[in-house]
Amino acid sequence: MYHIPAGLTRRLGAAAARLLRDPAGALAAALEAERGRLFNFVPVLFGGGIAVYFALPFEPALPWLAFLAVLAMFATVQLRATPVRLPALACLLAVLGLAAAALRTEAVRAPILPAEVGPTELAGEVLAVERRPDAARLVLAPDRFGRLRAEDLPHKVRISVRSGAEAIRAGDTVTMLAFAGPPSPPAEPGAFDFQRYAFYRGLGGYGYALGAAEIVRPGEGSGWLSRLRDRMASRIAGAIGGAAGGVAAALITGDRSRIGEAEEQALRDAGLAHLLAISGLHMGLVTGFLFFGLRALLALHPPLALRRPIKKWAALTAIAGGAGYLVLTGGSVPTVRAFVMVALVMLAVLADRRAISLRTVALAAMLILALSPEALVEPGFQMSFAAVTALVAAYERYGDRWRRSGGERGPLRRIVGYLAGVALTTLIAGAATGPFAIYHFNRFADYGVLGNLAGIPLVAFWVMPTGTLAALAMPVGLDGPLLWLMGQGIDAVLTVAHWVAALPGAVRLVPAMPVWGLTAVAVGGLWLCLWARAWRVLGLGGIAIGLASPHLAERPLIRVDSDARLVAVRTETGGVMLSSARREKFTADQWLARDGLAGSLPWPARLSSPDGRMRCDDAGCIWRADGWMIALPVHQRAVAEDCTRADVVISLVPVFGRCPSARIVIDRFDIWRDGAHALWFDARAGPSARSVNAVRGRRAWIRDPVPAKDQYWRKRAVSRP
Repeated sequence: MYHIPAGLTRRLGAAAARLLRDPAGALAAALEAERGRLFNFVPVLFGGGIAVYFALPFEPALPWLAFLAVLAMFATVQLRATPVRLPALACLLAVLGLAAAALRTEAVRAPILPAEVGPTELAGEVLAVERRPDAARLVLAPDRFGRLRAEDLPHKVRISVRSGAEAIRAGDTVTMLAFAGPPSPPAEPGAFDFQRYAFYRGLGGYGYALGAAEIVRPGEGSGWLSRLRDRMASRIAGAIGGAAGGVAAALITGDRSRIGEAEEQALRDAGLAHLLAISGLHMGLVTGFLFFGLRALLALHPPLALRRPIKKWAALTAIAGGAGYLVLTGGSVPTVRAFVMVALVMLAVLADRRAISLRTVALAAMLILALSPEALVEPGFQMSFAAVTALVAAYERYGDRWRRSGGERGPLRRIVGYLAGVALTTLIAGAATGPFAIYHFNRFADYGVLGNLAGIPLVAFWVMPTGTLAALAMPVGLDGPLLWLMGQGIDAVLTVAHWVAALPGAVRLVPAMPVWGLTAVAVGGLWLCLWARAWRVLGLGGIAIGLASPHLAERPLIRVDSDARLVAVRTETGGVMLSSARREKFTADQWLARDGLAGSLPWPARLSSPDGRMRCDDAGCIWRADGWMIALPVHQRAVAEDCTRADVVISLVPVFGRCPSARIVIDRFDIWRDGAHALWFDARAGPSARSVNAVRGRRAWIRDPVPAKDQYWRKRAVSRP
């Protein structure tokens, strides 16, 4: 992606020598030479403060944050004429980022279901409807949920309804018999934190309906945008039909609920999953079609084109169209980022300034982080900005060279040049987003370049133009032929996706990348992209360390899920044995994915494990290696014996009393209180264990479990005589 010029080693050596002779002077001179690029680091430092907030094991006190912000601001002002002014400014930005995250947490803080509730009556207003082939997911603002008190009633819950949801629309008031509980904790220490994800979306519970949902009062005016989106998605999917209809509805309205699992998997394995997330590609195609289409249309009238600023009129129209597309598709982080970028580009056109630059990317990132600091730790933000930062950095550095090398080209060379541009763009974006895909999804599409090379032109020249025209023609009922054309294009894209996904080795499974590995990749990538001088290549070292981290980090030997219903034990050869093939399937899939495995090994019931280190019977299992013994009792009768001879006891039942032989004891109460546990083993240092809550600490999105005796909503009311 980046050309390393000849003599770079010599220049780096000379720079290192100057740094050793006069560190402060050399650093000041280097920063002075990069003065024009320092603004690009504003969102990086602000985001660093946000990252510190989410890494803390406690909630920082707002008064202390205010004090630190004032102190940093005072230091920045007082030291502005000294060499330490930049470090002081960096500290100020980091503190402001930390404070922004803390303020955002307080702004969205809402009740979370204290424990499982139901089956009981749930009534409330429907805020959104997500329709799937087998069920509908309703986001409700509950008015009542059984006997829950008002202070424990979440602001929003998500309920799956399998029957009676066909006529439900946003704004309706419904009632149903439902069962719900709090959001699920991470599957293991360091895994994706769904509780944090739900907290910042105001979702305090998840569950399902028993039977049909009944509409008590149809919506009147409220939820009009969700109703519009739902009606448009239903119309598009119905007009096109089949798998292409669900994809078309996702591309125009952002509603992905109608996409079949097979199609979504094929697009993911072919490296085309980004087509389903409304982001820069879609926003750029929609606004670009409006901008160039209107400009070309106005240019057909020469007097108007010569006397009026039709280019600026087209830019304003593109901004308006992009804003409408943003609102219609729900405003996800990648969509907001794409719109901000497009709006800044069009504003630059209006001001006759350079449209695309890293400064534009920095402004977009700063705006999103200031409004939604939690976006920093989510894959949408990370992958979106990784791709656009790498592409803009490459464009800024090599764009003029690429344009000069093109010269005058005929039609054939233009087509070849376009395909080469798609391939190069895919390579750059894939290299930038690949580490984040590995961290979040533990997989990498090896043939992503091939899939994008065949799929992107179809989307750019066929699918999105016809989709944009269909959306514009829908109010007057002329969308039918355009939707048919769009569906044919999507069928071609899906054919490409299924073909690429079926190639041998299309998907590479990768073990989980640790947080420090992702941090190394992010820091190295930003260093490589944001600086202009030769020292930027030092960022390659951080990227290399991060990419190696999945194979350097040790995976747990034993895991226990948060309900003490599933246990996983890693074999000597790297396979994973699961205590049940049916229980807690979602957790089991996460464990296997984080180990980079496609399947599990059978549990050795009454037998030895394949590596001979574990034997099981009806009362539990014993694992032995290197003179260490780990007991996994599942019945109370085995606990007493295991506590007198095992070095580690991991019990799925309560342990009463002491375990004199055990260095580590984890029982059912520990799991109930602290969530899933994982145990690592080193032949020299011995075993070590961590729990989910020990890693996360006490944060706003974590609610302590409520003992059964305090679950007032389950107790029957006692009538007084």
